[in-house]
Amino acid sequence: MDILIIAVIFAGSALVTGVVRRYAIRRAVLDVPNDRSSHAVPMPRGGGVAIVFMVLLAVAWLAVEHRLPPLGMVSALVLGGTAVALVGWTDDHYPLSAWIRIAAYLLAAAWAVYALGGVNSIDLGFMRWQPAAPLGSVLAVLFIAWLINLYNFMDGTDGIAAVQAVCAGAAGFAVFLFRGQPGLGMLSLAVAAAAAGFLLWNWPPARIFMGDVGSCFLGYVFGVLALAGEKGGAAPLLLWTIILSVFFWDATFTLARRVFAGEPWYRAHRTHAYQRLAQMGWSHRRIAVMTLVYNVIVLWPLAAAAALWNNGLMWVAGLSALLFAAVWAGVHRRHRQYGGTAGS
Repeated sequence: MDILIIAVIFAGSALVTGVVRRYAIRRAVLDVPNDRSSHAVPMPRGGGVAIVFMVLLAVAWLAVEHRLPPLGMVSALVLGGTAVALVGWTDDHYPLSAWIRIAAYLLAAAWAVYALGGVNSIDLGFMRWQPAAPLGSVLAVLFIAWLINLYNFMDGTDGIAAVQAVCAGAAGFAVFLFRGQPGLGMLSLAVAAAAAGFLLWNWPPARIFMGDVGSCFLGYVFGVLALAGEKGGAAPLLLWTIILSVFFWDATFTLARRVFAGEPWYRAHRTHAYQRLAQMGWSHRRIAVMTLVYNVIVLWPLAAAAALWNNGLMWVAGLSALLFAAVWAGVHRRHRQYGGTAGS
């Protein structure tokens, strides 16, 4: 039965994406190239709404079968996830102020933390850190809000965001299953299946983009899964920095570099590592394939090691950050040699 439902989610996502593509073309809901774009012609966007529908369908299925943690998990995903998706869907049609979006995402993140009972301690592997209240919950809100935004930042070349969602969902499924949380594992697998169905349309050369509705929703869902994993002791927040390492650290390192360089970090730019690769002539297909390969041969083994050796969680998470730091620095160094500039 589980396999059948996952197959339905995959097929349903592909079907709905096709419907949304026709709608986007008819209504001129297009992603017009701008300062941070890696495409040259307007492209239909908003296809990520298919992922939203299918993931929420999976939440309903698992809730009816009482396979998710207490009601707070369902309300966090349904209410918060729907709010994030609606803001993204609106922004895909009529661009919203960045401050409106940030406020909405912070509120959704705060709702998720509240619905799941707050955060009193954070698993570091060798110990549980118990920050003074309400610092743990504040940090969790910021973590989820950052995931929402960074997933949106990283959705900039064909296929990359969907590939990352498939890989992260599959890794989450394995970790949750191994750690005795099969309900959360099936939800993670459902996310992977929904992203895979959309990827049929988004694989380079893409025929439709995910849009804010899909990228921000995925960031939110992964944040809720990370928080639920932290609360249940199955897949802590730190472990998700391993699973999402490509996106988490590319966005974080890039933001830090821009801040320290005195650049206007809040403006659109094309200085993420994946964007530098595109500027050096890498095709979107090659970037998507390398994202997949890095997940499979580097991050999946590291996530497995962290799941098996919980006491070493912090060290494995640190290793994943260092490995990607080396990749990130290498890409930027090659870009400078290629003739690029720091802020282009």
